[in-house]
Amino acid sequence: MIEVIAATARWVQLAANLILLGSCVFLVIAGTDKRIFSVLWARKLERLLPWLALCIIAGLLVILTTTISQTTGNISKLLQPDIWMGIVKDTRMGQIWIGREILAILLFCVVFYICKVHRTRWHYTLCAVIAVLPLTAGSLASHAAAEEFSVVSIIPYAFHIILVGIWFGALPAFLLLILQNETNDKKTSVLNIETLKRFSLIALPVMMLIIITGFIIVDRMFDGNYAALVATPYGWLLSTKLVLLGIILIIAFHVRSYWLPLFSNYAQSGDHQAGRQGLRKWVLIEFVLALILLLLATVIANTTPAKHSVIEDWPYSFRFSIEATWNQPNVALQVWAGLAVMVITVVMYQFGRKQKWGVMRLISFPSLTLLSGMAIALPPLTIEAYPETYRRSSVPFDAASIASGSTHYAEHCVSCHGQQGMGNGIKSRTLSTKLPDMLTEQHTSEHTPGDFYHWITNGMKNTDMPGFVDQLSVEDRWDVINFLHALSRGYQARILTPEIVPNKPYHQPPNFSYAANDGSRSNLQELRGNRNVLLVTFSWPQSQERIEQLKQSYDRLNEQNVTVLAVPTKELSPEDLTNMSTNLPFPIITQGAAEISGSYVLLRRTLSHPDLLGRGNHPDHMEFLIDRAGYLRARWVPSAGESGWADIDQLIKQVSLLNRESVTVAVPEDTIR
Repeated sequence: MIEVIAATARWVQLAANLILLGSCVFLVIAGTDKRIFSVLWARKLERLLPWLALCIIAGLLVILTTTISQTTGNISKLLQPDIWMGIVKDTRMGQIWIGREILAILLFCVVFYICKVHRTRWHYTLCAVIAVLPLTAGSLASHAAAEEFSVVSIIPYAFHIILVGIWFGALPAFLLLILQNETNDKKTSVLNIETLKRFSLIALPVMMLIIITGFIIVDRMFDGNYAALVATPYGWLLSTKLVLLGIILIIAFHVRSYWLPLFSNYAQSGDHQAGRQGLRKWVLIEFVLALILLLLATVIANTTPAKHSVIEDWPYSFRFSIEATWNQPNVALQVWAGLAVMVITVVMYQFGRKQKWGVMRLISFPSLTLLSGMAIALPPLTIEAYPETYRRSSVPFDAASIASGSTHYAEHCVSCHGQQGMGNGIKSRTLSTKLPDMLTEQHTSEHTPGDFYHWITNGMKNTDMPGFVDQLSVEDRWDVINFLHALSRGYQARILTPEIVPNKPYHQPPNFSYAANDGSRSNLQELRGNRNVLLVTFSWPQSQERIEQLKQSYDRLNEQNVTVLAVPTKELSPEDLTNMSTNLPFPIITQGAAEISGSYVLLRRTLSHPDLLGRGNHPDHMEFLIDRAGYLRARWVPSAGESGWADIDQLIKQVSLLNRESVTVAVPEDTIR
C-alpha cells in the first residue's frame, strides 16, 4: 500500500509541475497580444495555477512521508521529529528533497503574486523559469544522478523533463482554449487560432528533442544490455511506454496536419466546427495517454535499471546480433532490401494522404508494407539463443579465475580446441564439424558468456562437443569462460605498444589480489582512482639489470604517481628473494604471482610477433602500464624487439601523458559480458 501511495504522489507531483510549466509557456506564446489574458480560457487557466503549485508542495510532503515509512519499516516512526531530521539532514535524498520543497514554495509564492497583479507576458516567463527549478532539482534524484553525480549525467535528464513539461504541460491549456472557443467574436477566434498555430510550430521540434534526449537516457540505463528490453520489468515498462509514445506521436501528427488546419479555416463555418470537434476529441485522448505515459515513467524511475537487471532465463530461442551475422552470406543484402521496403512505407503513406485514401486503407496498406520490410530485414540477423544466454558470470574476471580456467581447459579442452584455442587440437581432424578459432577470430566476442556457459554445461547439438556438467562445477565453468575471454582479449591487445594512445582507454586487464615480500596486501581495484601501476613480470636472474634500473629510477616514478609491482614468472628461492629484495623500494609479489603472471602472459602478443605456433612462447620479461581508472594503456615486451622503456625517460613520458588526461571513463567491470 505504501508503494502505491508513493507512486501516486510522485505522479501527481510531477504532473502538476509539468502542467504548471507548460501552462506558463502556453500563456507566454499566447501573450503576444495582451488581449489574450482577458479571454475566458486564459482566466480559467490562471485560476488553476495556484492549485497546481499546492499539489507540488503536498506531493513532495507525501513522497518524504512514504520514503521515511519505507526506510524505517515502521509507520509509527513518522511521529518522531528526529527521524525526519535525520533523513533530511544526513542523506542525499533528504537534502535534495529540501531543495525541491523550497523551490516548490517559491514557485507557489510567484504564482500567488502573479494572480494578484495585472498580468503581462514577462510574469509568465518568470513563472515558467521558476517552475523549471523543482524539475531540475528532481533530476538530481534520478537513476542517472544516483550512478554518476555529475553535470554531464544530469543534463540530458533535466533537459528531457523540461521539454516534456513544454509539450505535455501545455495540453490542458490547449484543451481549455478549444473548449472555451464558442465565442462569435471573430477577433478573439482568430487570436486563439494564431495561438494554437504558434504552439504547434514549437511542439514539433520539442517532441523531436524529447525523443532524442529520451534515447540518450535509455542508452545509459541499458548500457548495451538491450536484451533486457523484452526480458525484465524495466524493459517491459519501457516497451509499453514506447508503444504509447508511438500512438501519441501519430495522434499529434494527425492533429497538426489535419484537424488544426480544418479548425483554422474560420471562413468556412462547417470546417471550423468540425475542426473544433476533432481537436477536442483527439487532444483529449492525447492528454489522457500522456498521463498514462507519465505514470509509467514514474514507475520506471523507481524500477531497477536494465543494466543492473539479471536475466537468469532468456525466454526466447533466438536473439538479434549484427556482429555475429553481418558477414554471413547474403545477410547484408537481405537487410538492406528490407530497409528499402520500409522506406516505401513512408512514400506509400504520403501518397495515400495526397490521394485522400480512407482511414483504414491509409493505415493498413503502409502497415502491411512495414511488416513485410521487417520480415525481410530481421530474420537474417537472428542467431540461436539459450536460457543462459544473458546470464551473468558469478565469478570475477581476475587472475585467479583465469589461472583456474587455464588448468581446466588443459585437462578437458586442449585435445580438440588446441593449446591456444585455434581449433587445431590433435583430435580436431577426427571430428564431424570444424571447430571455431577462438583466438584470432571473433567467435568469443560474437557470443555471450552465457552462450559459452550453455555449451560447456550441455554440449552443442549437432556437433561432437559433449557437456561437462558432471566434470566441472558452476564456478569451474565460469573459470574456463574467463580464460577463453582472456585468451581472445590477449590477441586483440596485440595492437598495444610501449606508447599510450592519449584519451583512448579501452582494454580491461584482469584484476588480481596479492601479498608481497614487504608484508603488504592489496589488489588492483584498490589502486584505482589513486595511482598508475607499472606491473613488471620478470625472470631471475635474466631481468636483474632491468630490476636494478627500475630501482634506480623509483623516486622519479613515485613522483609521477606510479606504483611498481614486481611479479616473478617462477617462484623465487628464499636466497634469490633475499638477494633481490635488498634495498628494493618496491614490493615483490610472493602470493598470487603464478596466477598473475599466468594471466598476463596472455597479453604477450604484438603485431610483429603474433605467436600462433604450438603452445606459444612465454617471454622472460614484460611490463604493463595500467592507468588510474584501471585500464591497460601500454605494454613493453623486450623479446619482441621493442626498444620501448629500456630508456626510462620514455616510460616517464608515457606516465606524464596519463597524468595529464582528464577524460572520465567508466570503471572496468568486475565480470565479463
